[in-house]
Amino acid sequence: MTERIYYTEPSCRSFDAVVTEAVEHDGAPALVLDRTAFYPTSGGQPFDTGRLGTANVVVTIDDAERVLHVVSASLSVGDAVHGEIDWARRFDHMQQHTGQHVLSAAYDRLLDNRTMSFHMGVETSTIDLAREVSSADVERAVDEANRIVWEDRPVTIRFVSPEEAARLPLRKEPVRDGPLRLIEIADFDLSACGGTHVARTGEIGVIAVTGAEKFRGGTRVTFVCGGRALRTLRAYRDAVAGSVRSLSVLPNELPAAIERLQADGKQARKTIARLQSELAGHEAARLIAASPVVEGVHRAACVMDGWDAAGLKAIASAMTAKGQAAVAIIGTSAPIAAVVARSAGVTVDANAVLQQLLKRFGGRGGGKPELAQGAGLTGDPQEIVSVARELLGGPL
Repeated sequence: MTERIYYTEPSCRSFDAVVTEAVEHDGAPALVLDRTAFYPTSGGQPFDTGRLGTANVVVTIDDAERVLHVVSASLSVGDAVHGEIDWARRFDHMQQHTGQHVLSAAYDRLLDNRTMSFHMGVETSTIDLAREVSSADVERAVDEANRIVWEDRPVTIRFVSPEEAARLPLRKEPVRDGPLRLIEIADFDLSACGGTHVARTGEIGVIAVTGAEKFRGGTRVTFVCGGRALRTLRAYRDAVAGSVRSLSVLPNELPAAIERLQADGKQARKTIARLQSELAGHEAARLIAASPVVEGVHRAACVMDGWDAAGLKAIASAMTAKGQAAVAIIGTSAPIAAVVARSAGVTVDANAVLQQLLKRFGGRGGGKPELAQGAGLTGDPQEIVSVARELLGGPL
């Protein structure tokens, strides 16, 4: 059995121990110690990393009554070893985990809305609430949680029996049997938890909710605490400052400016689509007039510069609507697009022609005998056109 120092001394940064087992985990060396301050993944909180002697601890795993330390280099059983926790990582986890207790308790106390699950990610953390909450209630709970943070209340650890726990006002029912480790935030929250926590709420710094969305009948709240909140603020600051410079507006004018930009973009796309459709008709007439006629069918293969896949399709469709035609239109912008089409009554199989092009020049696509589209072709567009012209039965 490994003595777990983090249970009673979560602020312990270094310790001395003895190697009791040297094993393997997924092909990597792993050590078991008689005692450890390294926290293994559990209860929504990620594992600790750091060093054992000269070896790096890359993963810490809870393995029943022992803790496995997956290391970069193994040690021998009986070796005395000095452990060093990656404190920046550990303290970040302590801030997020204690912040979660405070925030969950705020939702529970103010709104009678229980936290169903908690997850701590690399950049943000989330809690899933049992019921949906309004934006105003989200912020009410955030304000209350930060009041508790700034009052710098003590956070204490104690161990109780199941019988004692049954008489205590725990925020939620414990999910394990046997003695329980309780985390108490003075006059605000009492919860069973095996994670690491700060000694006073002031060490959390600040709790900031960055988003809330409907999730499985309730609400998923995304939040950051302490150092993560500072990094998030800096990222938001840089994003807003860059947007303000680009749009030449004040920060509070940014939402309206973005809405105007989106509306202008939507209108511009409509205008471009209309003009492109009109232009496609003119291009189709020009190409049909210039194309050779073989056995009563206009057979045209050409390269069109500056047109997207939708434009190429519009040109090909317009050409086949103007008379008996079999056409292949090739774009020039990477990834190269190709459209093959035929008029009703023409025996050319547009999809078969496209598949031959894809087989030779790569890419993917498909369609019907009347119309087929592909993209991702590689090579010289003029060479692709030459092959397409041959496949359509036109003159070389």
